[in-house]
Amino acid sequence: MKVNGYAASKAKAPLAPFQFERREPREKDVVIEILYCGVCHSDIHQARDEWGGGLFPMVPGHEIVGKVIQTGPKVTHFKVGQNVGVGCLVDSCRACTSCHENLEQYCENGFVGTYNGIERDGKTPTFGGYSSHIVVDEAFVLSIPTNLDLSKTAPLLCAGITTYSPLKHWKVKSGMKVGVIGLGGLGHMAVKIAAAMGAEVILFTTSKNKKEDALKMGAKTVVISSDKEEMKKQTGLLDLIINTVSAQILLTDYLSLLKREGTMVMLGVSPDSLNLESHALIMKRRNLAGSLIGGLKETQEMLDFCAKHNITSDIELIPIQKINEAFDKAVKSQVKYRFVIEMNSLKIKD
Repeated sequence: MKVNGYAASKAKAPLAPFQFERREPREKDVVIEILYCGVCHSDIHQARDEWGGGLFPMVPGHEIVGKVIQTGPKVTHFKVGQNVGVGCLVDSCRACTSCHENLEQYCENGFVGTYNGIERDGKTPTFGGYSSHIVVDEAFVLSIPTNLDLSKTAPLLCAGITTYSPLKHWKVKSGMKVGVIGLGGLGHMAVKIAAAMGAEVILFTTSKNKKEDALKMGAKTVVISSDKEEMKKQTGLLDLIINTVSAQILLTDYLSLLKREGTMVMLGVSPDSLNLESHALIMKRRNLAGSLIGGLKETQEMLDFCAKHNITSDIELIPIQKINEAFDKAVKSQVKYRFVIEMNSLKIKD
């Protein structure tokens, strides 16, 4: 199948039109016409090879929503015309302990990324959602609830599950106080989901102009993190902190806001080493943890939870032709709060 998309030809090269071939569908594969694809900050990191190990040409995109147009003869869970999603992974070994526990994101033999990865045959590169179609094994395809707006649902496939997974793992519930650091693509989802779980949400931000948005999304309190007095008022009050920022921050300042045995979960990937004083952990038996997306079962659970609570992402819809401009704006945090590509724009000639 010949497919049109946008790709980076090499590290730091602007994304440009790119035609390539998808594999013929196997007996359990689903062929999806992509309708929308979210622009995750990790797309930028990888297209610019800021983490190293980039495979080029690279077609980014792992927040995919589309429509099934063909199914293999042994597909049982999906039918033609159904709205579906694909997230950050399209395969795993399916045999290790993690895979058997529905934690494919921690596959002990390495999961297969939706893009910038190699399929389990050891040679076929994966290309992502900045394209017209994708072919995926049904085990890694998700059902989109019918009441969710498709364009606003796309970011749930990464930003949504990346925040839902730790909130679920650390058993957030009514009566708990949850801090969220940063109101970006991840942060705004963390605020919405934690509030829907019944938590009292405290947002920490450097941007005063985001206060009104955060309160509308469900935050009870907004703390300007540069204000030492405001920060001090939160000392020892929080059960959990979700850190969504990629920039280096003084973690000690935030760890002191946790209760005894509270936990800070790292979601953002900073290029710099952690800035941490160990006494902030030791004195109150606090925890510093990390979390990656979620497995397929948990991702479906997240989508159903969002449908129940009418949660979607705040987005700015763009044509694919503006993707390089969107990358630059995202780096400067000039988006509220996730760019989503309308993939029908691929049919427009440059």
